[in-house]
Parts: sequence; C-alpha cells; structure tokens
Amino acid sequence: MKKIHVLLFVSICFQSVFAQKEGYWDKDRAFIKEINVSARDRNIIKIDDLPTGTTELIYRITLLDENQQMAGSLTSILKAIPDPTGISQGSAGAVFLMSKISGDDKCKYAIFTNKDNASKYQKTGKTNEACLVQDTPLSKDAKRLSIDKSSCLKYNSEALWFGFESTNWIMKQKIVVEIVPWVDSKLSRGWTLENRKFIINQCKTSALARKMTSSDDFCICLEEKIQKEYRFDEFQKLLTIEQAKIYKDNGNACYGETTVSKTVYADLRSAANTAVKKGDYGLAIKNYTTIINDNQGSILDYSNLGYCYLITKQYGKALKYLKEGEQKDSTELFVKLNLAHAYLLNDNYSAAKSIYKEYQTQNLTDSLSWTQKVKDDFTLFQKLGLPSADFDRVLKLFK
Repeated sequence: MKKIHVLLFVSICFQSVFAQKEGYWDKDRAFIKEINVSARDRNIIKIDDLPTGTTELIYRITLLDENQQMAGSLTSILKAIPDPTGISQGSAGAVFLMSKISGDDKCKYAIFTNKDNASKYQKTGKTNEACLVQDTPLSKDAKRLSIDKSSCLKYNSEALWFGFESTNWIMKQKIVVEIVPWVDSKLSRGWTLENRKFIINQCKTSALARKMTSSDDFCICLEEKIQKEYRFDEFQKLLTIEQAKIYKDNGNACYGETTVSKTVYADLRSAANTAVKKGDYGLAIKNYTTIINDNQGSILDYSNLGYCYLITKQYGKALKYLKEGEQKDSTELFVKLNLAHAYLLNDNYSAAKSIYKEYQTQNLTDSLSWTQKVKDDFTLFQKLGLPSADFDRVLKLFK
C-alpha cells in the first residue's frame, strides 16, 4: 500500500511540473493554530492576513488526543508540490495532505467569509450562510479551495472564519488547523480587475486622453506602465501630486509611442475634416492647432488650418500658418493657393496676383484645376461674407 501511495505522489508532482502556475506557496504566511472545543460546544477561529494575490489555499484539520503531536507540518508536505495542480488531481492527492496521526474524536465544521455569519454559527449552529459545510463528523480532513471553484475565496479576500462543532459528549477536543496560501505572482502586486479599471478610468479624464477619439489603447498602455513600476498599494500611498506626475510622465511615454500617436493624430485629422464639412470651423481649428503644436503637423495640416482661419476671417493667423507651411514644402499647391487667398484678403493684391498667375495652368489634383478651385473658393467666400472687391480682378487674370 505504501508503494502505491509513493507512486501516486510522484505522479501528482510530475504532472504539476508541466502545469506549473506563476506563483508560490507562501510558507512565510502559513497559518497554524490549535483550538480547544468543549464537549457538545462550538467554537470559531479567524484565519486572517491572507496575502494579496491569494487565489488558492490548502487547509488541513486534525483532531488530537491528549499528548499527541503532529507528525509533519503541512508546509513541509507542500515543499514537494510546486503548484496547486499537484494536489488537485483527485482524492489520491488529498491522502498526502492528511496528518499521519489523529485522535479518536470527531467534529463537524463550516467555513464563513465574514465574522457575523461565523458568530451566528457559534451561537445557533446554523450553516446556511457558510461557503463550505462538513456535516459528516471526522477526525481529520484536508482540502484545496480556489477562486474559480469555491465561493470561500475572492480576489480581495483577507480573512476566513472556521467554525467547529464537537461531537464528543464528555471531553473537550483539541483541533489543529493549518492553512498555506498559494499566491499568484501577478495578482500579488494588487492589480485586480477593479484596480486596473480604476487607473484606466482616471486616465480617460486626462487632457491627453481627451485629445483622442478612442483612448482605450492609450490608457491600457499607461496602466501597464504603472503596473510594472508599482504595486497597487504603493501607488495608492503616494501623494496626489506624485500620482499626477506619474500619470503625466507615463502618459507622455505612451503618447509618443508610434502605434498610439499615429492613431491619435489620425483621429484628430478625421475629426477636423468632418468638422469642416459640417461648417464647424472652430472645432477644426482646435484639432489642427493641437496637431501642429505637438510637432506632428503635415504640410496639408498647415494648409487646412490656414484655410479655416480664412473662412473665419482671421487673416493674420492664416498668413502665419500658411507661410510656415510653405517653408516646409514650397511645392504644395494647396498651401500656395491658400496663401494667395490670405494675401488677397489682407489687402495685398500684388503678392496674391503673382501667385494666382504663376500656377493658373496647373492642377491641384488629378481632376481639380487651379482655376476651378479658385472659382469654387471665391463662391464660398462670397456666401460667407468675406471681402470680395478683388475677386473679379483675379478671375480676369485667367482669361
């Protein structure tokens, strides 16, 4: 029989190596306590200070007669088992978690997730609020609890209450309770689903995130950077101004990453173009200005911004940005055309005339001629009430 047990144990450990999880048995936070339960009475014991990131735990309950000692601790057994899967392969695994000795006494027990329900059990014996109930009296027991299979554990669990009921009608019972938690390495840093959502929601209210049509990728990037640098409890203890700096620094890093920044500025351009089509030139100016001020402006961004300033009768600003655009690329005809418009509307007909005449035989695109675009723009300018005294003089240049 001993050989069978040894083979089973080796098999369990072998399987666990290949299914090993990223975590560890926290033997430093292992819990062991002896409790006495009077004859026909009930008593409770609180298991507190479960480590952050506890996703599983092993417990062993052993009833001892007077003067008996535990033959081997639960932690010493778990040294041979690399991860929780090693003791979850069926009843065979549980054999090796049992105490080598136990008394003749037996007890019932139940596990609770809060003090009030445990206290009610101690007074009344009711177990309807328990997360686990052992109604069959026994002298020893060992089980594994995991977050995915037991309501006794949650991601933020900090304590459990074990309640014991003696079945000895005459003598008190001595019960030894041992618990060893399994800590998930990633979750041990405190980054639960709720805490990650907290950081992401904070990010979405930031000035950088508000520049974006969709800030999901940006905020996930920021959240991941903070995760790597801090435990959640460490981050929470920082001063508000310290947290703000961390948001800003990591936000700038994420904002500068190619995949994020390209999406951001593409969204801004798209929103600006849509605004122009709807006649919302103020929003278009805001978006184009953001792109240019972030040193991400293309030649067409300068051209479009200048055009929007012309439409809104801000001729000086139009000239400023169109000249900057011309310096970036002197061959872009959209910039040249809008610059001619800006000179014309700023009462500099002479400068405007030279540009209009120089490019009158060229096309701005494969299907749009320079002269046709001038006519279309003048028609729009007149509808919007822009100064039109020199429009006819310009059009005569093309005849």
